[in-house]
Amino acid sequence: MIRRRHKKRQREAADLDITAFMNLMVVLVPFLLITAVFSRMAVLELNLPGENSEPPQEQVTLQLEIIVRDGRIEVGDRDSGRAAVFASKDGEYDLAALGDYLQQVKALYPDKLDATLLLEPDISYDALVQVMDTVRVVQQVQGEKIVQAELFPDISIGDAPPAAG
Repeated sequence: MIRRRHKKRQREAADLDITAFMNLMVVLVPFLLITAVFSRMAVLELNLPGENSEPPQEQVTLQLEIIVRDGRIEVGDRDSGRAAVFASKDGEYDLAALGDYLQQVKALYPDKLDATLLLEPDISYDALVQVMDTVRVVQQVQGEKIVQAELFPDISIGDAPPAAG
């Protein structure tokens, strides 16, 4: 019996199988390095007014919205509300009147390039394209030539808010 106990003590310690741990590290370390790049801290520079400074004059900006509804087109500013309404004539949108009005708006805001086009769900694709073309460019006659002038080429499309009333 003494010999049996002695043989157990002489055995070498078993090797640890760390393959699963190493596999975890191989996946985890690159993941942590990649996510560390995206967690940079941003510094915001604030210019606070002094005691005797006047508030800066805010520039009046136009947030042009064209809302296409069944039977009419509404044009306005997102902040100040609706400015003009163009009712349909004989089931067709009055794109000529819309183009004339947008030319007046462009004359007031010559640097403005963007507009938001909001549509009700039942507006046809053809009507969308026609209104987009009217908002983007206008055809003007210069001498004997017809020239296309840019109005609001950067158009964003969205869903129209529910009609009031």
